[in-house]
Amino acid sequence: MARQTWRAGNFVYPLPAVMITSKNGDVENVFTAAWTGTICSDPAMTYVSIRKERFSHDIIKNSGVFCINLTTEELAYATDYVGVKSGRNENKFESLGLETEPATQIDCPMLKKSPVVIECKVEEIKELGSHDMFIAKVLAVNVDEKYMDENDKFDMEKCNLIAYSHGQYYKLGERIGKFGYSVQKKK
Repeated sequence: MARQTWRAGNFVYPLPAVMITSKNGDVENVFTAAWTGTICSDPAMTYVSIRKERFSHDIIKNSGVFCINLTTEELAYATDYVGVKSGRNENKFESLGLETEPATQIDCPMLKKSPVVIECKVEEIKELGSHDMFIAKVLAVNVDEKYMDENDKFDMEKCNLIAYSHGQYYKLGERIGKFGYSVQKKK
């Protein structure tokens, strides 16, 4: 098998395509991020990396809070739009008719149509170069009850989540296994 070697870059795909909501005083914004993920499970920690010139960078830096809103196939257009338009020039919530509700632990809007919203409090800002990494403690996870199954377990397959990969958005597919299935005893 032949391989090509490319210049150094990030090619860890797919990534979650999420909408980050933020608020500082009367200023609210929403933008798309793919540079986000889990850092630690106990305590629950996450991050989002944001370019310094992005409108939300200073909103989050000054407020110290943000929400990660998971996105769905239904939210794909809005996910792309809020990633290419700036909140400096328009209220993207109004432009797209994105309904919000207040977060439960922080002063920040949550997107009503997001199946999962993670409320975050910034613990550290790490300057890395093109992006600053906002390392945050997870304060709450809000899940839409319509995605709960008959056993009161969250059913990700019902969400129609989307991911970002190398400049494209993709629907996530069906479940093919669960943690530990490779070593599970056969029945």
